[in-house]
Amino acid sequence: MTARIYRPSRSITQSGTACSQFWVLEFVPQEPQAIDPLMGWTGSGDMKRQIRMKFASEEEAVAYAQKNGIAYCLEEPAKAVRKVMAYADNFKANRRGLWTH
Repeated sequence: MTARIYRPSRSITQSGTACSQFWVLEFVPQEPQAIDPLMGWTGSGDMKRQIRMKFASEEEAVAYAQKNGIAYCLEEPAKAVRKVMAYADNFKANRRGLWTH
């Protein structure tokens, strides 16, 4: 039973980081999903796949895994590089690149 501890990335459609403040511990699937021949749904007998716990910090998630004897893999989040730019910068006289409008 191996767990994965990570910090989820922000939503693609939003610029905010509200859902990416927590650390998540979820278990790695033990068996592959199977397709039901009648309905076409996917399913699995692996019940730990449904467990997803949120923690306020990385240390809390690691402490929980160590306390319960769960082997874990810690994935550090990548830092997002944001380019601060104003709308008026599109109309600068010294702008590099082609004028597109």
